[in-house]
Amino acid sequence: MVQEIYIIDDNLNNANEIKELLKGETFKIKCVITDQIDVALKNIPSLIIIDEDYIQVDIVELCQKIRSNEDNGITPIIVLSTNNEKKHRIQVLEKAVEYYIRKPVDNDYLYYTVKNIMRLMYMNRRVSPLTGLPGNVQIHAELKKRVLNNDEFAVIYADLDNFKEYNDVYGFLKGDEMIKFTAKTLVRNIHGIKDNNCFVGHIGGDDFVAIVSKTDYEKICQDIIAEFDKLVEQYFTKEDLEKGYLEVENRKGILEQFPLTSISIGVVEVDKGRFSNILEIGEVGAQVKHAAKTIIGSSYAIDRRKK
Repeated sequence: MVQEIYIIDDNLNNANEIKELLKGETFKIKCVITDQIDVALKNIPSLIIIDEDYIQVDIVELCQKIRSNEDNGITPIIVLSTNNEKKHRIQVLEKAVEYYIRKPVDNDYLYYTVKNIMRLMYMNRRVSPLTGLPGNVQIHAELKKRVLNNDEFAVIYADLDNFKEYNDVYGFLKGDEMIKFTAKTLVRNIHGIKDNNCFVGHIGGDDFVAIVSKTDYEKICQDIIAEFDKLVEQYFTKEDLEKGYLEVENRKGILEQFPLTSISIGVVEVDKGRFSNILEIGEVGAQVKHAAKTIIGSSYAIDRRKK
């Protein structure tokens, strides 16, 4: 996922100088004037840089506005300013601003401050230590951003069938390996799509979510299932593969048979205006994934309803 930096500066020539300083990095940098601050907040950037000397609003009020925005409560803020008064600096920092850098700014200092903040944000948001994928906070932010922007995209929900039974038979360490394998399969098939603003996240356990722009969702599902079913055999013993099922003892001590672990995928197409919030998308996602899980073995279902 691309990390975005917004430079808030009513003098775009000055903002472009900062943009030029950071051009060697992979960050997506946008220069906006204060009248466009609502647009910047709507897109939930990874970092906001404000040059106090070149904005036409009160810096304390502006920082307070950013911090009071629900989606940008943890977005780091850097303020650049020639105002050296300690009282003023404290007023700004009291609004949960991370850095107040006095001007003239040393370019190397600013460059490495930004780079290190972005590195920390990137690492902290990779909340799944098992798969290294973004977790719920980032998943919700990414979904919300696209809904607010009226983007057209699809949400892919995936989880494993009979995963609890797999853990019961093979143990949690093997279960973790199965989850990591599933994550890699999803990432390979989704991030491999050309010219697509895609995202893959790990909700937790064996639940995953991906977001892709307009494309052939059916082919994505087919490719994921084909790779999963081909490679998942390495996580079973030869005996279980030959039987074609797992035997698990229930609470009464009776052995029950369960199909080998497979993957179920539900896809929700999100057209402009179809959903007003991400909760509605999640509800439909749960329904369509349930439809896929009624089929034995790896399967998918796609919700293409317009309303």
